[in-house]
Amino acid sequence: MSNTKEVCDSLISKGVESFKKRDYIHSLEFFTEARSIANKYKWDRQLYDATFHIGNTYYEMFDYGEALNYFLESYTIALSKLDAKDEIASLNNIANLYTKEKIYDKALEYYTKAYELAKEKNIDARKGLPVMNIGYIYNKLEKPEKARYYLKESLKYLEEEYLLSAKILLIENDLLLGNSHIARKEAFELLNNPDYSNALNVDVFLWSLISKSYLSENNYEMASQFALKVLDKKPVIDIKKDTYQLLSDIFKKSGNLEKALSYKDSIIDTEKRLNDIKNGRLFENNRVKFEIQDYKEQLQQKEDKIVHERWILYCSITIILIIVLFLIIILRQKNIVAKRNQENSELNLLREKNNSLILEQKVLNSAKEQERLKNEIDTRNRKLSAKALHLSGRNELIEEILNYLSKRPKYSKDSTLASYVESLKHHIKTDNDWDDFISHFQEVNSGFLSRLKTAHPTLNISEIRFIAYMYMNLSYKEIAYLLNITSDACKKRKERLVSKMEIPKDLDLYEYIANL
Repeated sequence: MSNTKEVCDSLISKGVESFKKRDYIHSLEFFTEARSIANKYKWDRQLYDATFHIGNTYYEMFDYGEALNYFLESYTIALSKLDAKDEIASLNNIANLYTKEKIYDKALEYYTKAYELAKEKNIDARKGLPVMNIGYIYNKLEKPEKARYYLKESLKYLEEEYLLSAKILLIENDLLLGNSHIARKEAFELLNNPDYSNALNVDVFLWSLISKSYLSENNYEMASQFALKVLDKKPVIDIKKDTYQLLSDIFKKSGNLEKALSYKDSIIDTEKRLNDIKNGRLFENNRVKFEIQDYKEQLQQKEDKIVHERWILYCSITIILIIVLFLIIILRQKNIVAKRNQENSELNLLREKNNSLILEQKVLNSAKEQERLKNEIDTRNRKLSAKALHLSGRNELIEEILNYLSKRPKYSKDSTLASYVESLKHHIKTDNDWDDFISHFQEVNSGFLSRLKTAHPTLNISEIRFIAYMYMNLSYKEIAYLLNITSDACKKRKERLVSKMEIPKDLDLYEYIANL
């Protein structure tokens, strides 16, 4: 069972569930086992998914080095084996890692690569995130003019929380451009928008931007008020550190150096706590790596055990085969005498086989004859369709000539010519051509129209004519030409016939009439 794709997919699903619960050890165990199986059997989709999810897990564990290795590996798999969507996902995550490490030039390189690939392949669903992140990087690099173009572009493709992120980045962009009043107004509008009221930390980000907008206008009281609202929310430690820095800047500019220094001390304490957390995470990550390595060794031991058991099984099968072969030899000796007594029976059986072969030959000859007749009928049908097309074309030409003459008064005065015109009109109005066609069709396809009328007595002459043309395997274009209608009208007529004849949905009209 461990060799089936279903089991491999199940392991990946279990890993995702553990990942959502932040149970990273078990999620890595599931992903690692799935990756081992997928790698062994060269299942590219499962190998990519398991590798990509391992990278995501290490990313959440803040082990960016390991995460980068797995994202690069998943990108290589997608590049050679899968499609552009997977390439873009890996490129975007690689860029996220560089962003976390504040290596903005590399982050910009990979975001741009992801965006260009999405544009090249015209995958709108994959354009939004990389182009928004490009704008985010330019904001960080304090190039707001460039950032604004990409952030505006991202609004075309993003939805829900990603669209909210882009709007918050545009507010930050307004601040960088010096439009503090506009930025503050937009921030308040987002805060009061019920669609975003449940979004995680949206108020924290917006309060921080509002505080910065007041600071740029030297309104220190309002700036400190909104910065303190961020601290009251008890944000994560990274945001807390940035808020302490913001408060320190506010009080420094306002001349309250005592409070500015107090918040500087808070920054130092926060950095110390961050270092302690990082050291703790480093220890935890190393412990997880150790346990995963141990788990890999256990998997290898299981594989070795399976190989050993397989070797024992093969040896047992070989011994059993030798015993069976020995018994067969003994039985063969005993059967020699019995076989001699069966020679006459075998001779009789041989005669019967010869008779069967003769019969089969006759059946084969009959089948060939039927094939020949079928080919002859097809040939006649092709000639018949060509004749029908010719007759239709002739009548159409006559109609064009009559229309032309009817529009020329001087020709209508010629009594001889007028009598010919009337004769031609009478000729094209008669249905002799169709009667001749039916006569030849019945001759070539003996009994088809009778069987059709018996099976579907409600069909009218127009519908029978349409079915006859389909039976001859004419195209929609050819039938439309014969009936003087459009190809779309042909398709609709076919749909009505399928409904009227109550033909099952899984059976095509041509297949049905061909077997009638």
